[in-house]
Amino acid sequence: MEIGSVLVILQLVVVLGALLLGAHSGGMSLGLISGIGLVILVFAFKLAPGEPPIDVMLTILAVIGCASVLQTVGGLDVMMRGAERVLRAHPERITILAPLTTWFLTLLCGTGHVVYTMFPIIADIALQKNIRPERPMAVASVAAQVGITASPVSVATVSLATILANNAAGGSSYSIPQILSVSIPASFCGVLVAAIWSLRRGKDLDKDPEFQAKLADPQKRAFIYSGGMTLLDKTYPKSAYHGMYIFFATIAIVVVLGAFTALRPAFPDDEGGTSPLSMNLVIQMLMLAAGAVMLLVCKPKTADIPNSGVFKAGMVAIFAVFGVAWMSETFFQAHISGVEDALSGVVRDAPWTYALVLFVVSKLVNSQAAAVAAIVPMGLQLGVEPAAVVGFFGAAYGYFILPTYPSDLACIGFDRSGTTRIGKFIINHSFIIPGLIAVLTGCTAGFALSRVLL
Repeated sequence: MEIGSVLVILQLVVVLGALLLGAHSGGMSLGLISGIGLVILVFAFKLAPGEPPIDVMLTILAVIGCASVLQTVGGLDVMMRGAERVLRAHPERITILAPLTTWFLTLLCGTGHVVYTMFPIIADIALQKNIRPERPMAVASVAAQVGITASPVSVATVSLATILANNAAGGSSYSIPQILSVSIPASFCGVLVAAIWSLRRGKDLDKDPEFQAKLADPQKRAFIYSGGMTLLDKTYPKSAYHGMYIFFATIAIVVVLGAFTALRPAFPDDEGGTSPLSMNLVIQMLMLAAGAVMLLVCKPKTADIPNSGVFKAGMVAIFAVFGVAWMSETFFQAHISGVEDALSGVVRDAPWTYALVLFVVSKLVNSQAAAVAAIVPMGLQLGVEPAAVVGFFGAAYGYFILPTYPSDLACIGFDRSGTTRIGKFIINHSFIIPGLIAVLTGCTAGFALSRVLL
């Protein structure tokens, strides 16, 4: 084996090792440990450092700031209560409605971490109707993550739009509304098919010997049927509703300005003409402004904003995108010509191979946004059509393969019946089949829609 090939393999080992170690450590470790990989690539292997994803990070930061204020003023809680009202109005349809509800909440809020409050509510409704809780709960956890690709303000969607604008050639980049015209129906189809499959999964509770054995123990029975969590008896100040309305209005404005470029101010460009204000800057400005309006109108305690769950999760996402994307850019840019020679024909002829790589990397980094930031630029340089990149957006969700993601673990913990669980062989857990169905269906539908709409 030639020395050059050995060096490339060693560099790849460094990249994969940093990703695996960072994902195993959790939290901000992914981005920080990727920094170690970056240092090794630059100082030990003398690779020229790539460009850090500044545009993506600033846009994410603006969205996080706005959403954090929304959570602090109580706007997210108001959304949760509305979702619970829908579920309790039709308890017999919980297996279908629960995943559609968590998917829609993520679509609105941009993060799947907002749905933790829904898990005990879903479990309570299922047990009251003698429905196996695993059926609605597992697919609801999956749907909450699938909804990230359908949200106009999610980190992954913003990252994809930014990367397409910066890397796609000519007029082949797509705006957020164009991306959503594919990703919303595609992800919805994925969630719906997974929910329909879940209707008959597992044994009914009255035929499940393991569950019936638990009920024979009075203490376990009392624990299983305890809880009864609800948000319906809680009241929220008007400021919570005002914050929610401000947030919804801002999302609507973002979508309209993305769809109609004539509404955006135009400025001179490098080619001597004029170009409309980029959607990156539009989103950054509007999200900052919306957060400021909520601060002035709803008057939350500003000291509470950095302590909100959305802010903490968002900062972790920023570090993940920063470290992973910068390290990956450094490695791939150093070897892009060789990679193009080896893989460009394969990827162009079989674009599903790009989706498979995106899927695997998302598991390695446990982040859709980080996977998009690392793989989409490479895919574009290898010749994957931007339309195909949008169509396979759903493949960025692969971290359900192993049940290590916080929302999945929380879902297991909130199921007092024990039916939502990790199997004996780890891989045979409650989320694996709904996740595969949702991703495969979403990618198939997304690719077909991208051929028609883009």
